[in-house]
Amino acid sequence: MQRQEHAFEISSAFEPAGDQPEAIEALVGGVRRGGQSQTLLGVTGSGKTFTIANVIAQSGRSALVISHNKTLAAQLYSELKQFFPNNNVGYFISYYDYYQPESYIPQTDTYIEKDTQVNEKIEKLRLEATAMLLSGEPTIIVATVSCIYSLGNPADWKDMSIHLAAGDEPGRAGLVRSLIAARYERNDTELAPGRFRVRGDTVDVIPAYSEDVVRVSLFGDEVESITVRDPVSLDARRELQTIRIFPAKHYLIADDVRERAIREIRAELASRLPELPELERQRLEMRTKYDLEMIEELGYCSGIENYSRHFDGRKAGEQAFCLMDFFGPGFLLVIDESHVTLPQLHGMAAGDRSRKDQLVKYGFRLPSAYDNRPLVFGEFERYMRDTIFVSATPGEYERKRSARTVEQLVRPTGLLDPTVEVRPTEGQMADLVSEIRKRAEAGERTLVTTLTKRMAEDLAEYLSKREVRVRYMHSEIEGLQRTELIRQLRLGEFDVLVGINLLREGLDIPEVSLVAIMDADKEGFLRNVTSLVQTFGRAARNTSGAVIMYADRQTRSMREAIAETERRRARQAEHNRRHGIVPQTITKAVPEQAAALDDTRHRSSHDLAAEVIGLEARMKECATDLDFEGAIECRERIRAIQKEIERKDGR
Repeated sequence: MQRQEHAFEISSAFEPAGDQPEAIEALVGGVRRGGQSQTLLGVTGSGKTFTIANVIAQSGRSALVISHNKTLAAQLYSELKQFFPNNNVGYFISYYDYYQPESYIPQTDTYIEKDTQVNEKIEKLRLEATAMLLSGEPTIIVATVSCIYSLGNPADWKDMSIHLAAGDEPGRAGLVRSLIAARYERNDTELAPGRFRVRGDTVDVIPAYSEDVVRVSLFGDEVESITVRDPVSLDARRELQTIRIFPAKHYLIADDVRERAIREIRAELASRLPELPELERQRLEMRTKYDLEMIEELGYCSGIENYSRHFDGRKAGEQAFCLMDFFGPGFLLVIDESHVTLPQLHGMAAGDRSRKDQLVKYGFRLPSAYDNRPLVFGEFERYMRDTIFVSATPGEYERKRSARTVEQLVRPTGLLDPTVEVRPTEGQMADLVSEIRKRAEAGERTLVTTLTKRMAEDLAEYLSKREVRVRYMHSEIEGLQRTELIRQLRLGEFDVLVGINLLREGLDIPEVSLVAIMDADKEGFLRNVTSLVQTFGRAARNTSGAVIMYADRQTRSMREAIAETERRRARQAEHNRRHGIVPQTITKAVPEQAAALDDTRHRSSHDLAAEVIGLEARMKECATDLDFEGAIECRERIRAIQKEIERKDGR
């Protein structure tokens, strides 16, 4: 089905169903009235992303969708790209694969220098996102909370872009100067994003946010033609009459701006030095003068972002530009999983400030370093003119700020929320093993949540000794490893996944029919109403979905979570009865493998010891057959496993 709504074209094989039509109508009405915040209270599996896609399409607004982590942001980006294949959909997250911020620990007199590793692919996607926004076309950007961090001035970024049209007369030298000012590098040997080359009257450039070659052919000083070409064959794909090439970096410094900034930094240094003790004064003077020399000679220095206030021409305490300044007026702000994302947005500025306090106090940075910061929450709120909070468990802030709360409780598949049962802790291990085996025999999976990493490891050890195929997952496991672990669970390579707080928002495993919650009566962050309802939702994609809470008493959070789930089940069952809907388990393809899994970290010592016995027999067999490479592989695997067993036994 193809549907054109205003400037957006949504593509989907399905029509809105369940509660979606009413939710879409209510939310679009609120957006058109303008200046309102709304909450979409949607249960797991109700198609909240599809609802938001329809709201964006019908309202015709460019939109920023903020998620609380990179994994969910990538999932949203993929889904929205599928819904809007003919529109701009961008992806804006932190481009650091590794980030160690600059910091100082006075107790041990330890200075930690900033250390980063930038992911070039993500940097390209960030540039592409801002280029989309300034193109004037309707655009959707999916971002993490990095969207509230300092970014260059959008007006300067657009002013330093290069606009070319057939018939213009920039001249070859003028075009080259413009490209260099926009931070493009000349390389006549190898073209890559962010580089250009010159051959006679032909200038080839690959925009920093693209893979295609833009060839500008000149006749004298006049632009004769502009063509987009294949980066390998250089075959022409299409001819353009006009093009705008945006800069290769978000941070651009014109010569006059640099001179003014250097004067201001020197003035700040002169006023700050008398305020410091002798050691700190000497340290700050030496470091700042070195940075100024680097800026004068090269145009940049390590940590130049700490002087951003002077380069931007801002006053002390004034907020920096961020991604939201690249949007035009009237954009739609969607905050996904708002019960988690909003607290993140609240805390970013305070965390940044506390780290810089020590750097400024002990003479490592000028006070202007404070102004290279994320938005404080009050500043962020000024962008919340047309906002939709999306959550299955919205918090008090969302409810108070919203003009209306739109419920989306009925799933298009007819699935009900899982049944919830409280069982005593006495005999809970035997009961849990019995329930797991029932699910395994039916080809279904189980998730078990515990309160601590140690409890997760001990429970996995206990289950493996009872011949249950189990793995465990905790915060030390990296994102791609986590994704691969979930993929293997879906494939049935094991039956039970034990975790702590990772089995919550966005975990989409239709094969899971049982969620077991250990120590459910231990009131706290991991066992409050929000956490419990979110955890219940992991069993809501299967017709046999059930939740068992092991507890000796029912806390207030347990009672409220159970009551809310029963209310939703009643509403869903009534809808199915009225419309003759038979619930169906969600069918979803298992993704391709994205990373190799080092499973020694996720398995119990019992399972690992059993593997060592098999590997030793295999190693001897390889040695007998003179397969020394195979024997070495077995030996290295044995060593890795023994090291992991020692680590676990020495906890």
